[in-house]
Amino acid sequence: MSATTFDSVSSQAASDRRSEAIHRFLVKPVDAGIAGSVDGGKLLEWIDKVAYAAAAQWSGCYCVTAYVGNIHLDRPIAVGELVELHANLVHTGRTSMHILVSVYSTDPTRKRPVQTAQCLTIFVAVDDNRQTVAVPQWDPTTTLELRRYRQAQARISVRKRIEEAMAAQHYTAEGTAPSATLRFLAAPSDINWGGKVHGGRTMGWIDEAAYVCGADWVGQHVITSYFGGIRFYQPIVIGHIVEVTARLIHTGPRSMHVSVHVTATDTHSDKPALAAHGLAVVVAVDGNGKARPVRQWDPVTEEDRSLEAHARHLVDLRSQVEPFTSASEMPADAEPSHFRAPMPG
Repeated sequence: MSATTFDSVSSQAASDRRSEAIHRFLVKPVDAGIAGSVDGGKLLEWIDKVAYAAAAQWSGCYCVTAYVGNIHLDRPIAVGELVELHANLVHTGRTSMHILVSVYSTDPTRKRPVQTAQCLTIFVAVDDNRQTVAVPQWDPTTTLELRRYRQAQARISVRKRIEEAMAAQHYTAEGTAPSATLRFLAAPSDINWGGKVHGGRTMGWIDEAAYVCGADWVGQHVITSYFGGIRFYQPIVIGHIVEVTARLIHTGPRSMHVSVHVTATDTHSDKPALAAHGLAVVVAVDGNGKARPVRQWDPVTEEDRSLEAHARHLVDLRSQVEPFTSASEMPADAEPSHFRAPMPG
C-alpha cells in the first residue's frame, strides 16, 4: 500500500479496515541458513514484512518498526515446507499498532500445520515527514481477539520494565566477556520501500552477530532459540557505516545469552548513533538437533557481573508474561482458514 496521510483516510470507518494480513509461501533453498534450516534472522525478516502489511493496511500510512517482542523458535523450518504467517492486530495506541504474528509451518503432504513461533511487534504510523500520526482505534469482538487484547495490555507494563532495565546497563571496554563485531556499509539492497534499512534486515544482522559470538565461544555451529525485545532507535540509510556488536553476558547449562547493539555512523561524521538493541539466546545442538551442554563463562570484572545479573533479571521479568492464546486453542472457526480446508481422501 502506498503511503498516505491519516487525514486522507480518516473518514473511512475502522470497521471497514482489515486487521489481519497473511503471507503464505514455500521455503526455498536460498532461505536456509548455515545449519540447513531457516535461521532466526530470516524468520524475523518474514515476520517484519507481514506485520508491516497489517500495520499499513490498518493505518493507511507508512509505518516503522518500533519494537519486536519475545520470540521462541519452537522448531526448525526446513526447505520445502509450507509456511503461513498470520499478522493480527491485538492492540492500538494513539499512534502505535501492536501486531501479533503467528508462524505456522508444515510439510505440504501433511494434513495439519505446526505453530513454529509467535511474536509481538509494534509499529508506529508516520506521515511523509516521518512525524507520528494517529491511527484508527481497534476494538476486539471475538473471544480470541478479546483474550489477545487483554494479554497485549498486560505486556505493556512488563515491556516498560524490561526496556528500563536494558537502558540502565553499561557496556564498556572494562568488560572481559567474549564478543564479536561485524562492520560494513549499508547497501542499496538493504533498504525497504520507505528508503531506510528495513527492520527485518537489521534483525538479520543481529542474528548473524549473535551466531558469530556464540559459535566462537563453543567452537561449533549454533542456532538461535530465542530473541528478546528488540528495540529500534534510529533509522539506517544507504552508506551508513554499520557496526553490530554481540557480547556474551550469561551462559546457562545449554544456552548462551548474547546482547547485541547496532550502531550507524554517517561516513561524514565520527559520531555513531545507536540504531537497535536486542538480546538473542543461542544454543549448540548435537546430531539429533538437541541442545547440548555448553562451556560456562565466569564473569570477571564488576561490569561482567552486573551484566550477568541483568541477564538473569530479564529471564525473571519475561517469566511474568502470559503467552498469547493461539488459534488452535479456540474453536475451529478461529483457526487459519487455509489449514482448516478439508484434505482430499
